[in-house]
Amino acid sequence: MTRLLAALALVLTLAACGSPPPPPAVPAAAPTPVTTGPPTTTGTPATTGDPAPERLRIPAIGVDSSFVDLGLDPDGALAAPESTDVVGWFAAGPAPGADGPALVAGHVDSRAGPGVFFRLGELAAGDRIEVLRTDGSTAAFTVTSRTDTPKATFPTEQVYGPTPGPELRLVTCGGSFDRAVGHYRDNVVVEAVAADAAEWTVG
Repeated sequence: MTRLLAALALVLTLAACGSPPPPPAVPAAAPTPVTTGPPTTTGTPATTGDPAPERLRIPAIGVDSSFVDLGLDPDGALAAPESTDVVGWFAAGPAPGADGPALVAGHVDSRAGPGVFFRLGELAAGDRIEVLRTDGSTAAFTVTSRTDTPKATFPTEQVYGPTPGPELRLVTCGGSFDRAVGHYRDNVVVEAVAADAAEWTVG
């Protein structure tokens, strides 16, 4: 399990990143293939009938984005969102609002300018995140932490380990851009837990 989580972590640290604003020296970063097989996450998978996410709203940083499902590419790596303007959800893992860490990835930027998660690093403990779901409900979350971490020391267990209830993991790139390899050197990881059950609304 640890090996598979590490493989997923490696893929995600590369897949959700764009190239810096113009003029870029290299094209946007591409997903990196892995050979350890499909990634595995803990928690309740979306296939159990949990409503899928439709929209992500983070008022503190002005995010109001639709979701796309993220799966695996032909090389077995997690595919990044094709657009830098929307967030992606790893649909084989827990759905936002189900028990376990739901993974949401987005680009920080591209050659065209800022991406959907350009301001992700500005989030602070207590900020609110809302996920509108296909059943008409809104799953509310509260940010508990933000981590800026070198990709070489990505906190795999912290991000993908089991959780006692519904949680979110928002991931994008950060730090300086390494033009030699075409990737940012760091990741920004935001963790959030389900807000009080009374804040869950339907309709």
